[in-house]
Amino acid sequence: MNQKKLLLTLLLFISFLCTNAFEGIRFVKDQSNSYIGKSVSVLKDQTKQLTFEDVRRQPNLFKASKDEVLNLGIEDVNNWIQFEIRNLSDKEKLVVNLSHANIDEVVFYTLRNGVVDSTSLKYGGNVKDRAYPHQFFLFEIPLKKGEKVTCFFKLRSNTQLMAPISIHTERGVMETLLETDIFSAIYIGLMLAMILYNIFLFFSTRESHYYVYVNYIFWVTIAQCIILGIFEPFFSIHSVWLSSRLLTFSGAMSGIAAIFFVKSFLQTAKDAPKLDKLLNIFLISYFIIIGFLAAGILIPAYKMVNIVAGGGSIIVLIVAFKLSGQKYKQTKYFLFAWCVFLVSVVVYVFKDYNILKYNFFTVRSVQIGSVIEAILLSFALGDKINIYRKEKEESQTRELATLLENERLIREQNVVLEQKVEERTSELMETNESLQATLKHLKETQSQLVEAEKMASLGQLTAGVAHEINNPINFVTSSVAPLKRDINMIWETLDEVESVALDDELTLSEKQSRIIAYKEEIDLEYLRTEVDFLLKGMSEGANRTAEIVKSLRIFSRVDEDTLKFADINEGLESTMVILNSLIQQGIEVDKNYGELPAIECYAGKLNQVFLNILTNAIYAINKKFQNNPGGILKLKTGLTEDDSFMYISIADNGIGIPSEIREKIFEPFFTTKDVGEGTGLGMSIAYNTIAKHNGKIVVDSIVGEGTVFKLIIPIRQII
Repeated sequence: MNQKKLLLTLLLFISFLCTNAFEGIRFVKDQSNSYIGKSVSVLKDQTKQLTFEDVRRQPNLFKASKDEVLNLGIEDVNNWIQFEIRNLSDKEKLVVNLSHANIDEVVFYTLRNGVVDSTSLKYGGNVKDRAYPHQFFLFEIPLKKGEKVTCFFKLRSNTQLMAPISIHTERGVMETLLETDIFSAIYIGLMLAMILYNIFLFFSTRESHYYVYVNYIFWVTIAQCIILGIFEPFFSIHSVWLSSRLLTFSGAMSGIAAIFFVKSFLQTAKDAPKLDKLLNIFLISYFIIIGFLAAGILIPAYKMVNIVAGGGSIIVLIVAFKLSGQKYKQTKYFLFAWCVFLVSVVVYVFKDYNILKYNFFTVRSVQIGSVIEAILLSFALGDKINIYRKEKEESQTRELATLLENERLIREQNVVLEQKVEERTSELMETNESLQATLKHLKETQSQLVEAEKMASLGQLTAGVAHEINNPINFVTSSVAPLKRDINMIWETLDEVESVALDDELTLSEKQSRIIAYKEEIDLEYLRTEVDFLLKGMSEGANRTAEIVKSLRIFSRVDEDTLKFADINEGLESTMVILNSLIQQGIEVDKNYGELPAIECYAGKLNQVFLNILTNAIYAINKKFQNNPGGILKLKTGLTEDDSFMYISIADNGIGIPSEIREKIFEPFFTTKDVGEGTGLGMSIAYNTIAKHNGKIVVDSIVGEGTVFKLIIPIRQII
């Protein structure tokens, strides 16, 4: 009998446990600001691979929540939330309200009697397409009295993810949404009123402070509208890409606008320069954040906004405290307004971490604080303008008194001053004329000094060029007399043929005999050969002369101060033609010109660079080989790997440049040549010319083995 009683008691206890095993939400009636966070369990899927079937079959993965409102942090994970609802009310339809607008993806599942139903909503989608056209995520559950259902949320966000979940009847949720929307409308109305009021003041006073302030409260309003979730539905933004970045972007822009307003209002550049530079660092940080958003680095950008905003707010507070004791009353207005706003932000953050209760006031503390701040800053700005006006009036009064006094003094001293002014003007004019003449002389001297090296080089080469031209000219000149003699013989032959042809007394055979005899007499075949030879020689001489003249014309361009497109290979070859007389028989020239596009350059100046470097190379070879065979001069042109630069390589196997003077070769007037052999300006001009082309000269030299000069010049000049 006792065993039966014990067994009956055990069965009753097990039945009691089964009856009370359901620890879910028992919905009886609507309760304002009642959240179910403590009755849910949470699973963070770091892999983002788990499906609904995976999580529903592994309930042991979920962990119970201890907070009324879940703070799921800022992580790139899938957050799963599980809870059960038993309807104990008389209503047969309940609504689950996830009253947080800025969530990138929300999927709601219901599981009842093995049947799964799901609804997927995305931030940035069209709110009008939802069952409840509201910025909050609302899900309807048909549920009769006494029935229960298991619900799952799958949430993902790139910003701070809060999950304030509450359960309502249809009427209850409408009342809750109406309360939220009324507050949002009041907030937007107040902020728009402040914006329009200050815009009006800006156009009335033309004070730049109002413009900067309007920009600040505009971006604050935009940021809060995005937080409230009413910005995108109002402007019909349905882009997921844009929606995922809007909150962080608006936060960065409001931070940028705040820094500009603080710098303008508190005049930090003048009164707190060190802190002003620190504000510039925060300003740069905000622009970096915007760059992160454009690159798709969303979560780090959001975290960075919070860090920069917190640090920037503290710096602004320090600046305001520092200036409040030494500046005007409006600085204290600013300090108080900023403190109010920071307190509202602290309340909002404490709510996120469950230090303060999640309720209507804490959720909307930032909106309340921003409205109070906007009003107080308007007062501060108005007071600042009034002080400016008062100071301006006082300054004008002082200036007027000073002007009257100055006018009296001017009248008394006018005669003396006019005389002194005339004397001083005359002296200044003489001094100015002298300075102008000196400046003109200096410019002419500078230009002459630069040209002196080119003319000195050309002077050294004049004899060689004259010799080069003299040879073909002499051949042409010496050929003129014999050619003239041969042409006269041709004319005489024509006259003789004409005379024979017109003699009617001679027969045809006699005429032919006389013509043949005359041709043999003057040796006509030799005459023809000699004329061809003379004409060919004169043609070659003329072509050679034209080639030298062309090279001289290319070398001595007159467009040195104008950027033009030129053929570098042609300029280098013209320089080599001019230097031909300096290149002894013992020097072997190896030319390897690459295919180059037209280069934008100062062609005449580059030709002078080639002349200076080639002259030095020939000098080094002659110094080593003493006009004996063995000297090698290598010329090479081509493009760099990225095709944006070209190079000219001039290499010799001369005496080389010692390392101790290699850094001095580009210094003006530095030379290792004997007196009379060089001015020391050639390499200095070459260096400055290549620098003017945004290029560089690379020198590689080994004493006793030779030197390589590599000129690297961009294809196009960026001015």
